[in-house]
Parts: sequence; structure tokens; C-alpha cells
Amino acid sequence: SFVQGAGRGSAAILGIAFVVNMFGSAGMTPLMIFAAVPLFNVFSVAALCIHGRDAGQSKGTQLRKTLLNILKNPIIISILIGLVFAFFRIPVPEILDSTLNLVGAISTPLALIAIGAGFSFAGAKKVWKPAVVAVFIKLIALPAVFLPIAAWMGFRNQEMIAVLIMLGSPTTVSCFVMARNMGHEGTLTSSTVMLTTAFSAFTLTLWLYVLKTL
Repeated sequence: SFVQGAGRGSAAILGIAFVVNMFGSAGMTPLMIFAAVPLFNVFSVAALCIHGRDAGQSKGTQLRKTLLNILKNPIIISILIGLVFAFFRIPVPEILDSTLNLVGAISTPLALIAIGAGFSFAGAKKVWKPAVVAVFIKLIALPAVFLPIAAWMGFRNQEMIAVLIMLGSPTTVSCFVMARNMGHEGTLTSSTVMLTTAFSAFTLTLWLYVLKTL
């Protein structure tokens, strides 16, 4: 829970919206997010399997279950299905497209409400130290380390904002769902999601100011 809470951001939700609002077009941002999201999910599934309910099993059994959980991951399956539709140019019916847009629009707020409704203050007190460390890594440490590297590699404008969103956006709510489905309590994850969501408005503003200044 700590690993994915400190590493996985809601890039797909925030990234394109940020870039379009700032620059008027998405540019290469969807391609960057498309490349990063599957890697984040594979890494998260592997971490949860290694340190979750399968931790006491043999390495061979752990590896098989990890690979199976990766193949069963809904986000990875969705990306693969989307690739099939894009590659073969399969038209999506208007009614289905509208329905998916409506469901997608409410998914994140609804998940945040569910996390808030099930939040346990007693449980959060037990994990507040790792939660604070995860928030610091997610919102401060990762951008501080990798934004200079991205600048050195030549990233600018839309691409740089996409990198910032992937690094410094709040922890995605799907982390909580994934942690619960894979046998974890989810208290640390829910605490990290809530704290990063609350403080990201300030940290993202700070990083945007730094990028603009430099």
C-alpha cells in the first residue's frame, strides 16, 4: 500500500485536463500517459502481491499469482481493449460513448466519497507516519528529483506539464480499490489518497510556479 500510494498518481484524470487548460491542446500528453499508466499498474500489482496475503508462499507461486493478477487487472484489460478499437478503427456507438463518458465523469468523485465514508480515524492514527512519508514522496520528492532530469532531457511546455502530473499528482483512488481487492486493509492507502488530494492543490501550484519561473 505504501509503495503504490507514494508512486501512483491520477495522471490520466488530471494530466490531459491540465495541459489542455494551459496550452489549448493535449499535444503528446496522451501518449506519455498511455505509456506510463500500464507500467504503474504492473508495478503496483507486483508490490501488493509480494507484500500482501501471498507473502508467505514460495517464489514460484508468488510469480504465477503476480502474473495472473497483472493479466486480470481491469485497467490493463481496458487499455488492451482500447488498443484493439484504435488499431482496427472500430467505431464506438454514440449511446455507448455517452454512457462511458458519464460513468467516467462520476467515478473519481464517487470513489472519494466512498473512501471518506469508510475512513477510520482510529486506523489512520496507527499509520500516520508512513502516510506522511508517502505524501511527501508523492507530492515533493518525486518532482524534485525527476523534473530537473526531464528538463535536462529536453522536455518543455506540454510535455513538461505531463511529466509534472505523472510525478506530483495526488494518489489515484484506484489504489484503494486495488489494495482492498488484493487482501490489504486499505487504511494506509485511503489516508494517502485523502492527504495527497487535499495538499496537491498547493504543491502543484508551487511546482507550476517553479516551472514558469525557470
